[in-house]
Amino acid sequence: MKLTRRDFMKVSGAATAGLALSGLGFDLGPVQAYAWELRTKDAKETPTICCYCSVGCGIICHTDKKTGKVIYTEGDADHPINGGSLCAKGAASYQIAQNDRRITKVLYRAPNSDKWQVKKWDWALQEIAKRVKASRDKSFVTTNEKGQVVNRCNGIASVGSAALDNEECWAYQAMLRALGLVYIEHQARI
Repeated sequence: MKLTRRDFMKVSGAATAGLALSGLGFDLGPVQAYAWELRTKDAKETPTICCYCSVGCGIICHTDKKTGKVIYTEGDADHPINGGSLCAKGAASYQIAQNDRRITKVLYRAPNSDKWQVKKWDWALQEIAKRVKASRDKSFVTTNEKGQVVNRCNGIASVGSAALDNEECWAYQAMLRALGLVYIEHQARI
């Protein structure tokens, strides 16, 4: 939904008026309950589990019965783990289904350039592999100063993405450890 400046001002004015009226003793509870009912009136509720971390919080996914499109997600109040509350990533899980602005092409900006170039996926994957191998070969240490075998790569570090789910994180860190990385961190801890 595109929100124009005029629409924003209308909504802000209505919200301000509602707050002012609620301060004068008007009860907006029934109106809020009705608005909530309208939001999910013709929706099918499906319980699911949040995909972002290993806690396993419960989410209720509301989908349109006609189109099957996700229209709303919320924490599952009956779930024994989270009792209806969600972290920021879980609360934003609605965006997983609604994100239609993903970049579908490889964009590359050469060093000291101010322009993006569209490249092919094969070129990008080969370029990434080439650069990782060059850095790993340059900084790989097979033994430490005591002569013990360590087989580690000190020239590459990784900060994992908080947008990855458990399975993706496991595969990613397994690949990093196979390369010999020891500096592996995750964004959720920072």
